Amino acid sequence: MATIAASAVRSCLGDGPATFAALLAGRGGAAPLRYVDPDLVNVGAAYEIDEETSHRRAGTWLAACVVEALRQADPRVPRGSVPVLAGTGLRELGAAEKWSAGAAGMTVEDLHFTGVLRETDDRLGPVVTVCNACSATGHLLALAQDLVDSGAAPAVVVAGADSLTVSMLAMIGRVAPDRTERIRPFDADRTGVLLGEGAAAAVVVPDGAAAAPLGRLLATGMSCDAAHETAPDAGGIARAMREALDRSGRKGEEVDLVLAHGTGTELNDRVEARVLREHLGENGPLVTAIKGATGHTSGASALMSLDVALRCLATGWVPPVAGLDRPAADCGGVRLVRSAPVRARPRLAQVDAFGFGGVNAVTLVGAA
Repeated sequence: MATIAASAVRSCLGDGPATFAALLAGRGGAAPLRYVDPDLVNVGAAYEIDEETSHRRAGTWLAACVVEALRQADPRVPRGSVPVLAGTGLRELGAAEKWSAGAAGMTVEDLHFTGVLRETDDRLGPVVTVCNACSATGHLLALAQDLVDSGAAPAVVVAGADSLTVSMLAMIGRVAPDRTERIRPFDADRTGVLLGEGAAAAVVVPDGAAAAPLGRLLATGMSCDAAHETAPDAGGIARAMREALDRSGRKGEEVDLVLAHGTGTELNDRVEARVLREHLGENGPLVTAIKGATGHTSGASALMSLDVALRCLATGWVPPVAGLDRPAADCGGVRLVRSAPVRARPRLAQVDAFGFGGVNAVTLVGAA
């Protein structure tokens, strides 16, 4: 086991506290595209961070979250001793697109996170970037736990970020027959996924090393089913869930809360609900999801869900699924939180993150 000493988030709704407050209020951040012509990509809306930044949008938000998380945790460690594990789906592809269109003042180094992160704090060591689709930061939580449990690092920063890119927007617009206005996870009237912008960072330390721990990082189960390029596979997801339970020594009925992957697509919602029913029981833990409010933030999504899970454990409040008005029949048998926050006392939360190609990560976190 390891301890989560700090967590920081930046979403279209604001920082971590502002994002959690918006979730509790049922508010979402979907808005008309600001920086890309909708007719060019056949997508009219997204969950964008409404600010102009440098050409390194993802890296700028990532660095800000890392600085905030380190400020919270303030680990007493030597210079250069804290590795940074950065998860992303697209890295700085947005910067590459601008570069290819003739933007000036950019270099190859701008496409990586190493430079912008190493400038933030002299305690940071090597930066390892993992481009592992939408479960990237979930997988990195497992690596961080291994590093601190083995003594290989006194602390690890896990971070993730993605920004909108023209090419990804065009892909979304290509596969969707109609334009989606907002994500509606597990809803009968769901119409598909939309991209979101965001970043997050967490500091993982050995047990007993945090002055004010946020939660206990119990285990992460992982799988790579490679069953299909994009479609989720129930068997692969189930393997990751079982591994998380086995590694943590917990049983499915002990899980009080699930932060679902919840993309608002027919395949993902149906498969995820099925696996939750089969492995955590009919009408088992409370289930919520954040993408209806924040959009699909790709590489940052697992850490953003983790931040919300930690706040649920600390406050006893579980926010509703934004965009969920009428649960789909194929998502029955799970206790979806909708319409209003639920007062609860969760002690064990599960965070789901599933990526293209069947790269799945399921993390269990306990109350501090």
